[in-house]
Amino acid sequence: MLEVGSEAPDFLVNDHNGNRVTLKDLRGKKIILWFYPKADTPGCTMEGKGFRDDYAKFQEKGTVILGVSLDNEAENKAFAEKFDFPYPLLCDVGREIAMAYHAIQSKDDAYASRISYVIGEDGKIQEAIEKVDTASHSKDLCSRL
Repeated sequence: MLEVGSEAPDFLVNDHNGNRVTLKDLRGKKIILWFYPKADTPGCTMEGKGFRDDYAKFQEKGTVILGVSLDNEAENKAFAEKFDFPYPLLCDVGREIAMAYHAIQSKDDAYASRISYVIGEDGKIQEAIEKVDTASHSKDLCSRL
């Protein structure tokens, strides 16, 4: 995991709608970057639905939600549409984000680890979460922001 207080690595990647997303464009906002292993699997769905259900509360707190997996745009688009996710799912098919944020150990890894980061308005890591409870992760985070 990246150290709390360290600079969050920038990235440039497509989301599930083909939009280019870069961390530096979000400077000034708090960001939750949650990594999940595979689109439309039970744990990832539960975690994603939690962020969906709490999305308005995160918006009120000025917080951006970004899901990240190694899935391609088509897989993540189907996942987002199936469950009405209102936030972007980043398609890290090149594995650059997952490597930079230690969600994978090598470019050969098939799935990202289920970890999350809270990135502050200043672009620094505020929280690094290695153990995630898919049922309560979103509510736990939202209550702390």
